[in-house]
Amino acid sequence: MAIEPASPVSLREATRVWAKIGLLSFGGPAGQIALMHRELVDTRRWISDARFLHALNYCMLLPGPEATQLAIYIAWMLHRTVGGLIAGVLFVLPGFVTILALSIVYALYGQVPLVFAIFVGLKAAILAVVVEAVIRIGRKALKNRMMVAIAALAFVAIYFLHAPFPLIVLGAGLWGLLGRWWMPRSFPAPASAAADASSDFLIDRLLGQGQLIHTRPSIARALRVTLIWLAIWWLPVLAVIAAFGRHSVLAGEGLFFSQTAMVTFGGAYAVLAYIAQRAVVGFHWITPGQMLDGLALAETTPGPLIMVVQFVAFLGAYYHQSGLSPMAAGIAGSVLTTWVTFAPCFLWIFLGAPYIEALRSNRALHAALSAITAAVVGVVLNLSVWFTLHTVFARVGERQYGWLHLENPAWSTLQWPSALIAAAAMLAMLRFKVGMGWVLAASGLAGVLWLAVPRA
Repeated sequence: MAIEPASPVSLREATRVWAKIGLLSFGGPAGQIALMHRELVDTRRWISDARFLHALNYCMLLPGPEATQLAIYIAWMLHRTVGGLIAGVLFVLPGFVTILALSIVYALYGQVPLVFAIFVGLKAAILAVVVEAVIRIGRKALKNRMMVAIAALAFVAIYFLHAPFPLIVLGAGLWGLLGRWWMPRSFPAPASAAADASSDFLIDRLLGQGQLIHTRPSIARALRVTLIWLAIWWLPVLAVIAAFGRHSVLAGEGLFFSQTAMVTFGGAYAVLAYIAQRAVVGFHWITPGQMLDGLALAETTPGPLIMVVQFVAFLGAYYHQSGLSPMAAGIAGSVLTTWVTFAPCFLWIFLGAPYIEALRSNRALHAALSAITAAVVGVVLNLSVWFTLHTVFARVGERQYGWLHLENPAWSTLQWPSALIAAAAMLAMLRFKVGMGWVLAASGLAGVLWLAVPRA
């Protein structure tokens, strides 16, 4: 039977989808990955579960925000470099604009309760998306008892033992390599090109038919990408150093946040404590209270959680940069920091993704990556539990029993409006299949109404 030619999605349609994902990307990495899986795998069938998780594996190994890199990766596969650029920019832009506006309001007037109330409602509603995605991804990725065991062990290792994420990935990969020989039935071979060519999923079908030739690795291309993106990354920093001096606040922000962009392995949560310590204690750019307010903004607004660096840079330059008006300095710091935080994401994807795609057909590496996929499910579950606790409770402590770490929510700080909104959102989406847009709108309104209720 002849295979019908694939019908690629137009760049215009893809741009609309990436804009929607960027506008609705609340909930940190767990919520953002859940949203993309819902939109790209289940609703639009652009990419299969296997390839989605294969791409996620790579992005979880990289420094920087994994959800942003995943959007760039998938868009690059579909529409080359221009697609990756559009997806990456649209993923970051709503959060950038929102945090810049709120940073300006914060610097001028202090906290803005109405905005916080709207975003608290939205954040609670994202719990429904997260729970749905963990169930759906787990059901499709954990195809046998071996994969379930790997996912469970990964969750225990990262949640209860605080094991480093790279160590978990290394252990899972080694398990997969050895398990392919010991228990081959638990580690099936990768799909063949012929199977991909008749796939129901667009990207898989295009790859199977040999249409996505830009995904093939090339040393010349790799060198070109490296040189271009290193220049894009560092030229603005060098320009600021030339204009204001090596020891200016703006130059310090460009250099410091370029450094953090290279060490944020395991997502933003892993590096936030380091950023807080350096920004508050080391550089004295902001106060501890301002850092906490910035974290609250980043956790409740769209976009990656690492966007807190934009708030930190705005206030640092606003209060301490000389030679510019406070507002101009704040905006310059905000733009520069966002630039050096996310430019590396494009470098890692455009440079490495072709090689990651080429490795997918290798049986030994496929077994290793299958085990890593199962481990990533456990890690996403960990992010989901963390997000749930910090949404429903205002304060979450930690108790340690030897190597065992247990999160200890302060039950007196239960935020029952958030809990009720989250429960209602789950009921609406999981039981009655209400559209996500309607649920988010209603939840944001519920947050505003809660703010309007007079306190005794």
